[in-house]
Amino acid sequence: MSTLGRSGVRVSELAFGAAAIGNLFTEVGEEQAHEAVTAAWQRGIRYFDTAPHYGIGLSERRLGAALREHPRAQYTISTKVGRRLEPSQAGGDDLANGFAVPATHRRVWDFTADGVRRTLEASLERLGLDRVDAVYLHDPDDHAEQAFREGYPALEKLRSEGVVGAIGAGMNQSEMLTRFVRDTDVDVVLCAGRYTLLDQGALTELLPAAVERGTSVVVGGAFNSGLLADPKPGATYNYAQAPAEMLDRALRLKSVADRHGTTLRAAALAFCAAHPAVASVLVGVRSAAEVHDCADQFAATVPAAFWQEARDTGLLPADAPVPAEESS
Repeated sequence: MSTLGRSGVRVSELAFGAAAIGNLFTEVGEEQAHEAVTAAWQRGIRYFDTAPHYGIGLSERRLGAALREHPRAQYTISTKVGRRLEPSQAGGDDLANGFAVPATHRRVWDFTADGVRRTLEASLERLGLDRVDAVYLHDPDDHAEQAFREGYPALEKLRSEGVVGAIGAGMNQSEMLTRFVRDTDVDVVLCAGRYTLLDQGALTELLPAAVERGTSVVVGGAFNSGLLADPKPGATYNYAQAPAEMLDRALRLKSVADRHGTTLRAAALAFCAAHPAVASVLVGVRSAAEVHDCADQFAATVPAAFWQEARDTGLLPADAPVPAEESS
């Protein structure tokens, strides 16, 4: 277990990302979603992350229902603010936003103080909880001014009131997260897809700043939305078909893993976890089988020879921390 910054909020080193059980891209049945959360608990995962955005609240409802079977003091849960849900009569589905659910609500960008509180209150109702442990400002890319001037102070106030234990921001970029780390008193940032075997964008500024400030980083998107889980033609990278160059790089990394008797999935997870700023690696899973596979891969020891060859062949930068020293 790790602690998020100076907050006292504890997280397991492997975390459950609940977007998939909100019907990300394809439908997941109620029973399958419940079994996935149960499997995570069985494997020692105690940190669960969700958001109103995921399935227009479906992820929160399913996660809250499944976790009610377990003692509240034994797990950590985070959700997000910035997209407020409003009822909609538009009909149809939500696939344009990536979720296979009826479009019963529409998302309204809202990083105001009032919006933050209202969004969190609605999340608590869907989760069936009286508190969450951590709250992130969710994807404020195009709303930086409002997020820094209104959203962040609102979270700081909620933390000072004891409503939440840890606060931060979650994004698919590292530049603005670096600004949050340097210019605010966030406990944690959730960086998705920018610190992986294929993309070390966070290594230049975000991760060093986090170490310097004592801010924790949760790494999401360790598989870059699929390419590092199963590199093959048609695989996705950043939620779109993988460019030929990235597919080639992933296949080369897989060949190195094969040669050294490990898997690309194990290496992808171990790489994310190896940086000293990283408190937890968040994986999106949609079934018990995927949970068990991720837990197995996370527990595996990746041979030092894999990291050495990856560096020697230019597949990994020399300055990226790897766990080779621990396993050599």
